[in-house]
Amino acid sequence: MVRLQLAKADDAPRGAAAEHIKKVALRLFAERGVDGVTVREIAAAAGQKNHGAVGYHFGSKEALVRAIVMDGAMALDRERNAVLDRLEREGGPRSIREVIDALILPVLALPEEHYVPFIVIFAMTHRDMMLDAIDPAWNRAYGRGLDHLRSLMPADLAPALQNQRFVFMGAYISAVLSARQRALADHSRDHPMWGSDASIEHFLQTLVALLEAPVDLPPHLLEGIGKRDDAAPHLSGPVG
Repeated sequence: MVRLQLAKADDAPRGAAAEHIKKVALRLFAERGVDGVTVREIAAAAGQKNHGAVGYHFGSKEALVRAIVMDGAMALDRERNAVLDRLEREGGPRSIREVIDALILPVLALPEEHYVPFIVIFAMTHRDMMLDAIDPAWNRAYGRGLDHLRSLMPADLAPALQNQRFVFMGAYISAVLSARQRALADHSRDHPMWGSDASIEHFLQTLVALLEAPVDLPPHLLEGIGKRDDAAPHLSGPVG
């Protein structure tokens, strides 16, 4: 599988020490959450004798978190947009599966195994901070994919039901890929299911099935959904 090159969160050049701090912090945040890790612990784990290394290189813990979030967000957005651009040049996307591949395969190609578990925990505990950390310019491809999906989903699926399925899809993507990355990050034993290409293919097929499934709801429930959930789904995080 092709591995993505992580983009930088800003244009300022960073030295090897700063990049190492980000890598170590990402691992610690994925394991314990942002609130469960101090800047002193990050510096120590990165082999920095100066406990103020995070402040020196990034200014604050919040700025370090922002840089980590943006590294992955920019890499995903660029790759997803590139795939969607190609599909559109070829007259597509022609199927839900093509869009699903465009959204999911770049996540699987991220070089940092801890990014998905980190962003899932961060989104659950600090959603406002996560959304604030993402420049909207680098989080457009996912919404672009949703626009294509709307035109490819069953014609009799009301907008409110489409939006519900997008919410279900985002939660499903985050949960499954986070579980997968956590398992694969455990190098103490083999994980035959999570490491299997067949499992990835099955996961992609289930995402398609979620979006294509027929609706079997009684009229009074359909009416209730239309009243409550006809607005567009909330802005997602980088993964889904």
